[in-house]
Amino acid sequence: MGEATTGEDEIDYDNPPFPLTSIDRGLLAMRDEDFHRITWGDLKHIIANNQLEELKRLPSDLRRYLAWSHRIKQQYGGITNFVIQERLQWKPISEEGTPLFEHHSDIPFADPRDYAVLVNDWPYGFEEGIIHLLVWTKTRIAVDDVRGDVTPESRELIVKFVERFFVDDLEGGWGQVMWFKNWVSLQSVRGVDHVHVLVRDVPDEVMKRWMERKDL
Repeated sequence: MGEATTGEDEIDYDNPPFPLTSIDRGLLAMRDEDFHRITWGDLKHIIANNQLEELKRLPSDLRRYLAWSHRIKQQYGGITNFVIQERLQWKPISEEGTPLFEHHSDIPFADPRDYAVLVNDWPYGFEEGIIHLLVWTKTRIAVDDVRGDVTPESRELIVKFVERFFVDDLEGGWGQVMWFKNWVSLQSVRGVDHVHVLVRDVPDEVMKRWMERKDL
């Protein structure tokens, strides 16, 4: 995604481009220096307990993200449209309702032509050394009907993919990698399935290989 050019003072916080929680509103009144950056240990606890709503951006990043979202909504009609057109450059086969894409396999992450790995340009407020990646997939990831969490079968598919794509490349293995998929209610980009992958202390050459990899 990109940098915001819309000024923060142009945002109507009573009518934001996406719903703000009470925690978000508290962050908007906070300074960056008073924000507790999310540590690797924090991440382990948050993901293990499925407390994904606790993942928040730096106050200044949240303000910029709101401004950017406002501009993108005006220009593209929504963040989802921007991601599809500009970041993924995928062409939906249907323009109505949930975007649908031609794909080579009905199994998520089975064919590298059906997914893309990108760095998240709007990461949460992590401590230094943690990189936030997004794996976008043309194939739908099955979720439950309760709160949109991944099914056991989907979880197994994701774990196997993350292991072969990311974990196997790192000396520290799973000690350097975590992942999660936001429930539907927490997603800022809905309609295009994606998985969040968090990695730490990854050498530049490995990051470059991940971004270019087409062999799996």
